[in-house]
Amino acid sequence: MSTEQKNNTKIFIVVIGILLIGIAVAGYFIFSQKSQIDVLQEETNLNKKQLEDEYENLAVQYEGFKLNIKNDSLLQRLTNEQTKVQRLLEELKTVKADNQSEISRLNKELASLRKILKSYIVQIDSLNRANEQLKKEKKEITTKYEQATHTLNQVSQEKENLTEKVTLASKLDASGISIQATNSKGKVQKKIKKVEQLVLNFTITKNITAEPGERTIYVRIMKPDNDVLTKSRTNVFPFENKDINYSMKKIIEYGGEEMPVTMYWIVEEYLMPGEYRVDIFADGNRIGMKSFTMED
Repeated sequence: MSTEQKNNTKIFIVVIGILLIGIAVAGYFIFSQKSQIDVLQEETNLNKKQLEDEYENLAVQYEGFKLNIKNDSLLQRLTNEQTKVQRLLEELKTVKADNQSEISRLNKELASLRKILKSYIVQIDSLNRANEQLKKEKKEITTKYEQATHTLNQVSQEKENLTEKVTLASKLDASGISIQATNSKGKVQKKIKKVEQLVLNFTITKNITAEPGERTIYVRIMKPDNDVLTKSRTNVFPFENKDINYSMKKIIEYGGEEMPVTMYWIVEEYLMPGEYRVDIFADGNRIGMKSFTMED
C-alpha cells in the first residue's frame, strides 16, 4: 500500500469517527429534547387538570352558598354566576392542553370569578349579621310582648277579682225572713183551709257599697211538690241564663240603708199540707231563703 493510500485510509477513519461522534451527539440531543417535550406536555396536562379541578371547586362553593340564602335577588345572582362557572368548565374540557392562549384566558376568567364570589361572601356575611340582629330584636320584642301580655292579664285578673269583690260586696241581702199564714184580717191560721193569704216579711240589710235606686224584688213560693205558686205562667224573670217563674214581685227604692219589706200572696188555689219554701231574688241574685210548714 502506498503512502498516499495509507493517508487516505487514515482520513477516512477520522471522518467516520467524527460522523459517529456527531450521530451520537445528535441522538443524545434528540432524546434530551423529547424528554423535555414529554415533561412539558405532562406539566401542561397537569395544569389543565388542576384548572378544571379549581373550576369544579368554585361551582361547588356557589352551590353551598345558595343553600343558606333566603334573599331571592342574591340567590338569582349566585345561580347566574354558578351557571357561568359550569359553562367555562365545559369549555375548558374541550380545550387542548397545549393551547396556552385559551388556558391563560380561562385562568384569568377563574381569577375574576373568584373575586366575584368573594364579594358575594361579603354580602352573605352582611345579610347573616343583619338577620341575626333581626332575630335578636324579634326575640326581645317577643319577650317584651309576652311580659306586657302577662302584666295585662294580671291587671285584667286583678280587675276582674276586684269587680267580683265589689259585686259581691254590693249584693243585697235579706234577713229576718218570716212567713205567716193568715186570714184576710191578718189573723194567723193553723188550718190550711182557713188560710186566705201568706204574709212575707223580711229586711233588706244596710249596704253602703250597693248602688242606690230602684230594685225589683222577686219571690218564689215553692209547694211541697216543687211546683211554683204563680198567678200566670208568663210571670217570669231572668236567673242564671234562663227565665223562671215567680210568685210575686215588688219594686222598692233602695238607698243603702236597712229597709223592711212586706209582701202578700192572696190564696186563690188549693194548698196542700207539707213543707213550703220561699226564695227571694234581687239583681239576678238569690238574697234569701226560708222554709215553713203548713198542716192540714
